[in-house]
Amino acid sequence: MPVADVMSLEGKKVGQIELADDVFGVKVNQNLLHEAVRHYLAGRHAGTHKTKDKSEVSGSGRKLWKQKGTGRARIGSVRSPLWRHGGTVHGPTPRSYDYALPKKMILGALRSALSAKLADAKLTIVDGWKLESHKTKPFSQALGKLNKETRTILLVENGTNLNLERASRNIEGVTLVPATGLEPYDLMRHEHLMLSREAAAKLSRALSATKPETPVQIEPAPPAAEKKPSEAKAEKAEARAPAKASAARPAKKAAEAKGKTKSKPKAKKG
Repeated sequence: MPVADVMSLEGKKVGQIELADDVFGVKVNQNLLHEAVRHYLAGRHAGTHKTKDKSEVSGSGRKLWKQKGTGRARIGSVRSPLWRHGGTVHGPTPRSYDYALPKKMILGALRSALSAKLADAKLTIVDGWKLESHKTKPFSQALGKLNKETRTILLVENGTNLNLERASRNIEGVTLVPATGLEPYDLMRHEHLMLSREAAAKLSRALSATKPETPVQIEPAPPAAEKKPSEAKAEKAEARAPAKASAARPAKKAAEAKGKTKSKPKAKKG
């Protein structure tokens, strides 16, 4: 498994972290990277272009002169595409340029981009973006201690960090994205990548193909409270009472039916 150094904001090494081999150590696939960038840019295309055709430009719809006998070219309207200020034929219309790309290809391109950054030594893992204030100057000085060579830096943080967001948005060439919104296009557009320790661990877990299964912790049921003898006897008596009442009802009904049959007078003969 690839191992990377963990740096503090003062530029000192404070430890190491193991990264997933199938996320930060795969072979770079140039075709996947090209297709992922093409798909991302196509999704960002606004597609709001529009031209007017013959039915939308202003102008009368009457025929300018008769079809035959004038010696001139036949014409039906001043809005014809052949004339100045006429309509446009087969012009662009508003549409979406986005298209579907398999999720496995996007994840594969993301793994390739992360592996390329680590292989080119353009990946820095920071212990944490714990800033005391939202001022740009001290944060810019901290970035200079971490990396002085590159001018375009991509920062990745796990979760929201208001001070980091405000301190980094005024620095040219520095972009902050969350770990859940990381795109291959952002990785290729910036020369250097800086991850927080939590973001690196989250990417290793989320993008790894062999995710370890976490066992489900099943807690035992709480022991039942012991009841007093008097309470137990009362519960038994309540359980027996409905049974006795239900047994007495059929006997009572049978006695009532027997009494009715005896009280009926017999019919006289003849």
